[in-house]
Amino acid sequence: MNSPRSKLPTAAITLAAVGASAAEPKPRAKRLGVSTNTYGVRWRNGTAELPAFKDSLDLLDHCVKLGAGGAQILVSRWTNDYVRQVRERVEQHGLYLEGQIALPKDEADVARFDREVALAREAGVGIIRTVMLGGRRYENFTTLEAWNEHKARAWHSLTLARPIMAKHRVKLAVENHKDWRADEMVDVIKRSDSEWIGVNLDLGNNVALLDEPMAVIELLAPLTLTTHFKDMAVQDYEDGFLLSEVPLGDGVVDLKRAIAILEKANPAVQFNLEMITRDPLKVPIYTDQYWVTFGELRARHLAETLALVRHRSSAKPLPAMSDKTLPERVAFEERNNVASFNYARRELGL
Repeated sequence: MNSPRSKLPTAAITLAAVGASAAEPKPRAKRLGVSTNTYGVRWRNGTAELPAFKDSLDLLDHCVKLGAGGAQILVSRWTNDYVRQVRERVEQHGLYLEGQIALPKDEADVARFDREVALAREAGVGIIRTVMLGGRRYENFTTLEAWNEHKARAWHSLTLARPIMAKHRVKLAVENHKDWRADEMVDVIKRSDSEWIGVNLDLGNNVALLDEPMAVIELLAPLTLTTHFKDMAVQDYEDGFLLSEVPLGDGVVDLKRAIAILEKANPAVQFNLEMITRDPLKVPIYTDQYWVTFGELRARHLAETLALVRHRSSAKPLPAMSDKTLPERVAFEERNNVASFNYARRELGL
């Protein structure tokens, strides 16, 4: 059953809800931005009040209305004319722009990657986010051998990308995408041995890999180029725990401390909201399958995560979509994003 709040008229939860107050902290020099995934529902669907985004230009226009500083957008199949439009939109509104591009799969795919990086740079992109695994380690691989084969392929892709980044003088930010534990991520980035390769730090993903959130931030901060800025909530379920993005301030991540750590390590670091409104993710730590790729993981990592789930379990229902109609999903996503921007302005000075 939907809560009374979900029955509010769409107008009550749209951009007009993002406002200032006398109690807000002094604004920082930067504004919170958005990742494309923050609007996963509106990329495909919309309503009369909240129309679907047909392309990144629509998202950039929405950033202006929302008061966002910029966006991290997908770069794929762009034309020269589209590049011009993106650059003009960004310059007109004083936005920052980051890209998202898939790593080259093999040598035959390098030309595609090179072309997309060149187009992104022409549009004004200085940092490109990528991933080495599109899914989740504990779901994608049923054997240790399969995981090791993936690691070899992923490393080869990164080596193919490395000279392209240096050629175009654009930085590549590899996300911790529920694949590498934090210490493994450090090894990958340092092994790449390139000033053009660093981390797109997702503040919450590694909870799924039994990494304590603040420990991940502290470890990866020196390598971080940009972020997916988010809060996470946890709850028990029979095979492990549920993990969910929640509006900023509703979860277990110490966001003020995270900002302080990251800005000390890299004053230019950008904060891109990634509030993915979806059903909670199941992290099945009580199953044999979960453990096949981890080898000898220390017991303290499991103990820390179990303590987090037990002592900081969300008292609120976790955001979910499966019980909602399409118009309700669109409105729910917008409400969560607006709530995050309100919190960032009110409590974090972003």
